[in-house]
Amino acid sequence: MEEDKKIKILPNGPYEVTETVPLKIAEIVIDAEGTSETWKTGKEYDAQPEPYHLCRCGHSKTKPYCDGSHKEVGFEGEETTRRSGYVENAVRYEGEAFDLLDDESLCASMRFCDRGLGAWDAAIESGNAENKQMAIEECAACAAGRLTLVAKDGTVLEPSLPQEINLVQDTAAQMRGPLWVKGGIQLEGADGQPYEVRNRMTLCRCGESSNLPFCDTSHLHCPHMNGHDE
Repeated sequence: MEEDKKIKILPNGPYEVTETVPLKIAEIVIDAEGTSETWKTGKEYDAQPEPYHLCRCGHSKTKPYCDGSHKEVGFEGEETTRRSGYVENAVRYEGEAFDLLDDESLCASMRFCDRGLGAWDAAIESGNAENKQMAIEECAACAAGRLTLVAKDGTVLEPSLPQEINLVQDTAAQMRGPLWVKGGIQLEGADGQPYEVRNRMTLCRCGESSNLPFCDTSHLHCPHMNGHDE
């Protein structure tokens, strides 16, 4: 983690991001049946000259940036997630070549885990080369970090990710998704306390999650999240 890259949650307000964190669009590429296949990187936003602020309430008219709408709508952004670490919260499924860690509370419904056998069965039956590769790909594509593979020697398999924030575009649902925070950027709560540093996580930007600050798929039911970031 680079110390100069940080996201700070402002009380009942937006995310304050250091100007050194790149901001890009990440689009879910789907197949003919609407199944998530891979990620496609889209537009990169111009670098900001000072710490910039990303909408957290979902009502900004200048998405992805904050325009002060949180004050007009009376947004209450109390952080309700558990502060214990990922490993402590995750369920462990034991497989042939890997164990699969799963913290369902972090699900952001990107649906990469639904391909083929699904990440769970692929991980459990990972003695087969095809299933092994499928499990690796599906868990690596999980932007929320809900699913993590652990090799039998204890090695945690994490994709190599740059330190940046991606605006998720859910192609199948035609919705704006969460903020995909990559590469171990420090997240600081409104109380000034740091969250566990993780390689990948998805932060709510619809304002409706019951697991704030993390996404819980609520954006899929929010009319103000319809469409795409420009």
